[in-house]
Amino acid sequence: MMGCEGYNAIARVYDQLNADIDYTAWSDFFEKCFDRFLPRRPELILDLACGTGSMTLALSKKGYDMIGIDGSADMLGEAYARAIDKQILWLQQDMRAFELYGTVGAVTCCLDSLNYLLTPEDLSKCFATVHNYLDPNGLFLFDMNTPYKFSEIYGNNAYILEEELTEEEERIPIYCGWQNTFDPKTGICDFDLSLFEELPDGTYRRSDEHQQERCYQKAEILQALSLNHFELLGVWSDFRFSQPTDTSERWYFAARAIKKQ
Repeated sequence: MMGCEGYNAIARVYDQLNADIDYTAWSDFFEKCFDRFLPRRPELILDLACGTGSMTLALSKKGYDMIGIDGSADMLGEAYARAIDKQILWLQQDMRAFELYGTVGAVTCCLDSLNYLLTPEDLSKCFATVHNYLDPNGLFLFDMNTPYKFSEIYGNNAYILEEELTEEEERIPIYCGWQNTFDPKTGICDFDLSLFEELPDGTYRRSDEHQQERCYQKAEILQALSLNHFELLGVWSDFRFSQPTDTSERWYFAARAIKKQ
């Protein structure tokens, strides 16, 4: 899921490439956070960097009024097509400087979308904008990739993603080559993806995508939250509220918007 421009070439097969993501379990975790940290569950939620809308839809099905924001028109097009019968407001905006008609009770941001903000200044701008559109004491729930994941999982590794379909499945057969280049000095990881989709005549269509993420230290994230008037409520490594370890690949954050002094 992206909040800045990107993922345009692979928008139509993004969900196939991320078929292992359990959005039901993730949305259940969000509800546990609502119950743990709010006096009552929010009515209106913003899903920031919503991508193709998988989490937006998962929360909508639970009865929440939803807004989805993403920087990619192609990703939002996929989201709109999937949710044409749902009353969801989709907006193409920059996650660092978006605008809403009013405040929301909670903001969610999934799948390391915030790592795509490549400078601490951009991360702070995003947090400031989120705070601006949260109700007093509203909840901000997001995740970020850890330094361990950048150095040990991404690194300078290459991956091949190939989906083998049965004859009964009607999805597009896809093959994706994925090369990472991580610079520990700058904290920037470059992702170069080449996607091949099989066409009805047996030929393949190639699409290339270049993406970048920044590796943030936990102290940088906590500082950005504090500077933008958030109270940290917790950081966990999974949906069971487990404490992070040195080998955790993802941090799950919960923060509360507090009044500016």
